[in-house]
Formats: sequence, structure tokens, C-alpha cells
Amino acid sequence: MTDHPDHDHPHTDHREQDVIRAFVGLSHELVDDYDVLEMLAQLTRSCADLLDVSSAGLLLADGQGVLHLAATSSESTRHLEVFQLQRDQGPCLDCYRTGQTVVAEDRDEMRRHWPEFARAAELVGFESVHALPMRLRDHALGTVGLFGEHPGRLGQDDLDLAQALVHVASVAIVNERSALDRDAVNDQLQHALTSRIVLEQAKGVVAAAGELDMEDAFHVLRRYARDHGRRLSDVAAEVVGRRLRGPVVLAHAREVGILPH
Repeated sequence: MTDHPDHDHPHTDHREQDVIRAFVGLSHELVDDYDVLEMLAQLTRSCADLLDVSSAGLLLADGQGVLHLAATSSESTRHLEVFQLQRDQGPCLDCYRTGQTVVAEDRDEMRRHWPEFARAAELVGFESVHALPMRLRDHALGTVGLFGEHPGRLGQDDLDLAQALVHVASVAIVNERSALDRDAVNDQLQHALTSRIVLEQAKGVVAAAGELDMEDAFHVLRRYARDHGRRLSDVAAEVVGRRLRGPVVLAHAREVGILPH
């Protein structure tokens, strides 16, 4: 964590360039015909890469204000975010409900506030958590969780950077025109959540066909979409609908070297 010198960020030398790349990547989503799944995955990955945390997860609210998993940078974070939703307990839920940043600097603080969540976090090796609100004007969209393997609090500069990335992603989700229409915002959010469900199903198809874990299955699908100039959500829908066979996606992954032959 930034407040602890022995845990300095590992990418300090290139951080400025990485920050620029992250904002450039998200800004492209504002002007192009973007894939919301790809954008949310990029957001969690950028948070994990740029900040002194090990992974990030994002929960989005549907039209009734119920949170759903939207994106994570790792499978362990996916399990922890789902755990919060199932137990209705955790820092990300408190962040969404209050609209305020929530921080637990160590395991003792996690245990005081969310005992069941703390036990689950310890099982996957997390020692600290920060949860940031995702909103547009007065409309709460969701929350982003930042999970660290070391105790400590992120410095204010890092928190500001993370919140800025989240703000850009919020605008990208709903866009300027629909931001004025609450029903349109809810439609956009529902589309993002539905796409996420299809992606999870596609990951399961590819994982079963290739005997992969779910994280590797995601990378295989994402690489196929990128190399073919396709939307990740479209590729996922075709895999689930059997219009694109899992072995074809796996064969491409082997051709480009992200899976062994």
C-alpha cells in the first residue's frame, strides 16, 4: 500500500505512461461503438495494474437497485464479490448503499465490520479492501472493489486515480444522451448485466471443452474476439448459441500461443 514504504508500487518507473494508456483506452470507449463487457474488464484490469492492489471487481445495479457481478480482474475476486452478494454483507455493498468510499486497512478492521466477508477474504489471501462508488450525477450505478494482499490504506493520489477511472467508465456506460433519461440508464445497465451472464455461460462452454479454469477461458474468448475484430459480448453469445464452436476458439488460442498445443 502507498502508505507503507515496503510495499511500494511495482510499476513506478512506467506508471505515468500506464496511467495515460488506461485513460486513452477508456476514452476510446466514449467515441467508438464500444463493447461494455470489454470496457468493464479493462477498468478492473487497469485498477489492478496501476494501483497497489492485487485485483479489482465491479458490481452493477439493475433497475431495481439490486447489485450483480459485472467484471473482475481475477477468479478469486469473482468468488469474493459473489460471496458478498449471496451473504448481503461486505464493503462493496456498504459503499453502494451509502455512496461513500469504504476502506478496511487490515483483517481486524474487516472482521469488525463484516465477519463472514473477512473469513472469505482471508481464505483467498486478501488483507485489505477499498470500495469506491460508481455513479453518474445522483444515479448510483454500482461499486468497484480493490483488494490488496497487504494491510494498509492507498494514498489519496491512488484513490483519486481509481475514482477518476471509475467516473470515465460510468460515463461510457450510460453516455451523455441517455444520462438524462433514467429509463435509458436502466436499459443500459440491464444490457451490461445480461451480457455478463452470457459471458459466464460462454466461459463455462470453453472451459469444459478445453479443460481450462474459468480465468483461462476468459482470456481465450477475449483473445479470439480481439484478433477477429469482434465484440466480446457477440463472441460469447455465439459460443453459447453454438454458432461458434468452443474447439474453434480453443484452436485459435493454440495458434497464437496462449494455450499449449
